[in-house]
Amino acid sequence: MNIQKCAIIGAGGVGSTTAFTLVQSGLFNEIVIIDVNKNKAEGEALDIAHGIQFTNPVNIYSGDYKDLADAYLVIVTAGANQMPGETRIDLINKNASIFKKIIPSITEYNKDCILLIVSNPVDILTMLALELSGFPKERVLGSGTVLDTSRLRYLLSKKLEVDSKNIHAFIIGEHGDSELAVWSNADIAGVHIEDYCKNISDSFDINLEEILNEVRGSAYNIIEKKGSTFYGVAMAVKRIAQAIIRDEYSILPVSHFLNGEYGIKNVCLGIPSLICREGVKRIIPINLNEKEKTYLTKSANTLKEAYKSIKK
Repeated sequence: MNIQKCAIIGAGGVGSTTAFTLVQSGLFNEIVIIDVNKNKAEGEALDIAHGIQFTNPVNIYSGDYKDLADAYLVIVTAGANQMPGETRIDLINKNASIFKKIIPSITEYNKDCILLIVSNPVDILTMLALELSGFPKERVLGSGTVLDTSRLRYLLSKKLEVDSKNIHAFIIGEHGDSELAVWSNADIAGVHIEDYCKNISDSFDINLEEILNEVRGSAYNIIEKKGSTFYGVAMAVKRIAQAIIRDEYSILPVSHFLNGEYGIKNVCLGIPSLICREGVKRIIPINLNEKEKTYLTKSANTLKEAYKSIKK
């Protein structure tokens, strides 16, 4: 296995932007883009390759599934786009049918890679990829609520006028309408967020639930304005890839299989997890209050019911 080789399945907006972002990152020296539309994959690879002089040396090219044989990380972005007014859950059967072709094609040539799922609905498709691949659960993860968490911290940073890097707060659960913010242990530089609002920033009028609703509606808002989202998710994917390739042991809320953690079983959802070169080392048991536990269980049940709707 070549730890500096990455394969990206899907040359659409998310896949091509992810490829561009990863080239800029310097994490890999070889990146192959695979798409059912071979001309699209070749065009995207060439467009990026022509700028290699200005960045880190990397061999980026379009290829076929046989080219991912020694890729350490395989990123799946292929699938139908979310349309205006459409929820991520609405995409289930469209993209599940695509995954039933993609995942076996991956495992035919590579049974030892780490699978990073980005296509929506990401939690459902991460579960499906785990089932179809037969990989150990540590090596199958989704982008989860990594981007949602970044959106939350961005919005809080604007409201509170503090660097988002100093804000410690997670969005967990479904990457979608049933996600929740863990306000009970959110803090800014060690100061609980409610205390910070009252005693330091004088932001007495800040409405945390309104901020959560804005996070939930972020993708809908962007899709309505420009048709699709891809920059933010590409940066989130780069962050996950970095944690894996550099063996960082970083904690990120990726989508992962729960087997009793938080009292939840047999579902993939976004939850803070320790990410390293093995993939997901372990799920981090953060403290939740009773209300948050209830909402997380509800989110998990929503995903379980949605998964049952996949046409076998």
